[in-house]
Amino acid sequence: MLSISNLHAEIDGKAILKGLTLDVPAGEVHAIMGPNGAGKSTLSYVLTGRQGYEVSEGTATLDGEDLLSLDPSERAARGVFLSFQYPLEIPGVPALTFIRTAMNAQRKARGEAEITAPAFLKLARATAASLKIDFEMLKRALNVGFSGGEKKRMEIFQMAMLSPRFLILDETDSGLDIDALKIVADGVNAMRSPERAMLVITHYQRLLDYIKPDRVHVLADGRIAESGGPELAHELEREGYDKYARAA
Repeated sequence: MLSISNLHAEIDGKAILKGLTLDVPAGEVHAIMGPNGAGKSTLSYVLTGRQGYEVSEGTATLDGEDLLSLDPSERAARGVFLSFQYPLEIPGVPALTFIRTAMNAQRKARGEAEITAPAFLKLARATAASLKIDFEMLKRALNVGFSGGEKKRMEIFQMAMLSPRFLILDETDSGLDIDALKIVADGVNAMRSPERAMLVITHYQRLLDYIKPDRVHVLADGRIAESGGPELAHELEREGYDKYARAA
C-alpha cells in the first residue's frame, strides 16, 4: 500500500530524512520507534504534505500513486490521515461542524454525495459512544479547553468518522493515562482491516502492548536502522537506542 524509497527531506536547510526506505502493505500495522530527533515526526509531515518540509530525493507512493505530487487536501481525499502528537485548538468552530465539513470535502473530492445531517448525527452518536466521548463535548469548539486525553480521543473520533485508508499515529500515547490509552487503542484496533494500513510512531513499548504491530522499525539519523517483529520493541525497551545512534 505505502511504498517509500530513498526518501531525503529537510527543513530550513537541515537534512532530517537521509535515504529512508519503507514498505507498509495493506492490512498491516507497522511501528516506527527511535530517539528524539531521528526524523519520526518529519516522516509523518512529509507524507501528509506539511508546508516547510522539502523533499530533495526519493519517492513515496500510495497504491502506486505519487503522494509527493499531491497537495495535502488531495492526500486526505485519497485516505491519508494523521493523528497529531499535539492536536490543534480551533476556537469558534464546533467539533461536529469541523468533522462534517471535512467529511463532505473529502466526499466531494472523490465524486461522492455529501452525508446528510441525520445520517451524520447518527454515525457521530454511535462513534462517540464507542469511544466513551460525551456527545455534548462534540458541540464545543474543537479541542478548546480539552484535557490531553480528550484531545487524543477526539483525534481517534475524527479518524473513525473519516474512515481513512492509511493511518499515521504520531505519538498518540503522549500524555495519556492508562484508562485513556486503552480507550484510544480500542478505537485504533477497531479500524484494522485488510484494506487499511497503519503507521504507529512511538517512543515506548507500552502503546504496542495495546496496538499489536506486525512489524517494528528503528529510525535513527533519518534512516531505518533495523526492522523486525514485535519482539524488537521489547528489545528497545530493555536496551534503549544507544547502539543505533552510535551506528548512525
